[in-house]
Amino acid sequence: MGSFPGGTAHAAVAAAAGSAPSGELPEWDLTDLYSDMDSPELKRDLALAAEQAIAFEKRWKGTLASEAAAGSASRLGEALQDYEALEELMGRIASYAGLLYSGNTADPQRAKLYGDVQEKITDASSHLLFFALELNHIDDELVASALEADLAFGHYRPWVLDLRKDKPYQLEDRIEQLFHEKSVTGRGAWNRLFDETMTSLRYKVDGEELTLEPTLNRLQDPDPNVRQTAAEALAATFKDNLRTFTLITNTLAKDKEISDRWRGFQDIADSRHLANRVEREVVDALAAAVHDAYPRLSHRYYAMKARWLGMERMNHWDRNAPLPETPQATIGWDEAKRTVLSAYNSFSPDMADIARTFFDRRWIDAPVRPGKAPGAFAHPTVPSAHPYVLLNYMGKPRDVMTLAHELGHGVHQVLAASQGALMASTPLTLAETASVFGEMLTFRSMLDQTTDPRERKAMLAQKVEDMINTVVRQIAFYEFERKVHTERRNGELTADRLGQFWLEVQKESLGDAIVLREGYETFWTYIPHFIHSPFYVYAYAFGDCLVNSLFAVYQGAETGFQEKYFDMLRAGGTKHHSELLAPFGLDASDPAFWQKGLSVISGLIDELESLD
Repeated sequence: MGSFPGGTAHAAVAAAAGSAPSGELPEWDLTDLYSDMDSPELKRDLALAAEQAIAFEKRWKGTLASEAAAGSASRLGEALQDYEALEELMGRIASYAGLLYSGNTADPQRAKLYGDVQEKITDASSHLLFFALELNHIDDELVASALEADLAFGHYRPWVLDLRKDKPYQLEDRIEQLFHEKSVTGRGAWNRLFDETMTSLRYKVDGEELTLEPTLNRLQDPDPNVRQTAAEALAATFKDNLRTFTLITNTLAKDKEISDRWRGFQDIADSRHLANRVEREVVDALAAAVHDAYPRLSHRYYAMKARWLGMERMNHWDRNAPLPETPQATIGWDEAKRTVLSAYNSFSPDMADIARTFFDRRWIDAPVRPGKAPGAFAHPTVPSAHPYVLLNYMGKPRDVMTLAHELGHGVHQVLAASQGALMASTPLTLAETASVFGEMLTFRSMLDQTTDPRERKAMLAQKVEDMINTVVRQIAFYEFERKVHTERRNGELTADRLGQFWLEVQKESLGDAIVLREGYETFWTYIPHFIHSPFYVYAYAFGDCLVNSLFAVYQGAETGFQEKYFDMLRAGGTKHHSELLAPFGLDASDPAFWQKGLSVISGLIDELESLD
């Protein structure tokens, strides 16, 4: 759980350079969940979750079909209310343990609590597993009539209909229970091994032993020697740990293949598409559109950047190097806060008010610390509480963008919380909408305030790089995963084979202007999304292209956009992407939709070319 869903794409592929910002950075206050890891309330709730889960199973197991047939006397709504209350309770416990662990994965006490909570929540939820399975055994017509007859049950219509999409892939009840219970010693354990290994690694840079974030930060230092030294340090440590990361990758890929095979998924990414409630054809169209755009996006931009840096071709460690025009001053936390809140306020004062709450009530953890989870994320916790944001803030413009991104998630999660524990969660493809929109608002605000042509060029270049990282790079990651999971079906992959796949997709996506030097073949090892959420990465590209199209609608709208936008965020997981985009005149199933989004990136590169 070192990286919750909702983390920024930048965190896995780029970070800011320089020393930490001056002044005190906020650390989150988790007491809104529990006072501390030894609190009586936490112990009480763990015991309560176990007791109530058993009681829920005794009361409702084997009764759901007859309840559905009872018409207006049905108690399915009451059962779902009880089920949601248990999900809320267990979600609060798991969120607290996960957030505490993310704050310092090197702390044995936190790691123990996290592991113990995982086991206890899995044990408790095994008593709830029957509920969704049994609901899906009920005949479609009976469920439809029950949704009409039982008003309380009808409230959960979106969740029930969504659940039934899983029906074709549902296994016999006891097999589902076995899969569920063994997840703690299976996939969950391998995820935890990855997290704890990654946070324990150190990288020797000029006599210093650094953690991952500060080492990645040096890849954006103005001095090419500093960048090279950092890249070589990363490669050396990754290489020393290749056996572990190769084993983790092979094991989890096989684990997924077993699950997919038993459930009857045809394509290696179909389970992710189902979870995202997005059609395979839509994702295929997105991936094809981005792949076809490599030459006019990343290839063209990096060739131009090489010229700016006075190089014929860049080394891989130069890819995110700052331009000479880039301001190198550290951006203090208060300035970052003002920048983002001002941009949000210009769109909607209500949006800024929600975001301001994160600062005022200490819902943000910003400092870089040894043992802290790398990257950034916004975690929604549960509707009865509130989201939390984790950053590793180093005080550069890209960190301000990351703050804007994660607060976008936070605003979305606050607004969607009104849907309740079962329906607040948004599919990953739409979960990136508010975050990327928040970034775009902040970028446009900063650009409008910039009068110096050199600074404007640097800002445009940095935005283009962020978009390439979010769209081109993430689709390249998706293609890497497709190669890995496809090949794994034929047997284990060696570290060399994994490195070969990595270099193939990187060369194709980055173009001839970047030389991939020795050691870069190991850089697949530190991308957490490959471990925690297979095929998650395309959601970033989906979100970025969607927001580009959405932002164009916003710029052309006279009135009413903000209200429709807030309605979309409040919907949480209650609507399909087609329903949410329809009020804006957008359709993700139309291949031309993706071209609109990609043309925004191409247009920014055109503007940069005119300044070249």
